Amino acid sequence: MSGNSEGRIFTEEQEALVVKSWNSMKNNSGEWGLKFFLKIFEIAPSAKKLFSFLKESNVPLEQNPKLKVHAKTVFVMTCEAAVQLRKAGKVVVRESSLKKMGATHFKYGVVDEHFEVTKYALLETIKEAVPEIWSTEMKSAWGEAYDQLVAAINTEMKP
Repeated sequence: MSGNSEGRIFTEEQEALVVKSWNSMKNNSGEWGLKFFLKIFEIAPSAKKLFSFLKESNVPLEQNPKLKVHAKTVFVMTCEAAVQLRKAGKVVVRESSLKKMGATHFKYGVVDEHFEVTKYALLETIKEAVPEIWSTEMKSAWGEAYDQLVAAINTEMKP
């Protein structure tokens, strides 16, 4: 286990639930990623200010090409980090390094409340994506995976 997940356990059962739900969302990850971000902005409209590419745009959010790309990337990265959490024994991200993500989040002034809103939006999006297999256990599996990802990013956010 790596030092930044503080000995938290991500069980085999949790892994199975995360993998099962990700497999059924994967093919529409662009659509679910966008829904995920639209939920974030619905809950916390001020979060839009954190994205430079939204400031100079007058295109409706759901049609913004840069948001679509960003949303899909973040959604896929989050889900893939969750899926391999147990195998890797720590949070691993592909697209960019945790250090780079930490630095970016720090630079744009992302705070704990933003991560809370994002967690809620993520869980709601997954619940909407896989209603037939959603359960309390699945919710806590995704919650744990997300918390470990955020802990890893936060470790890198210190200036």
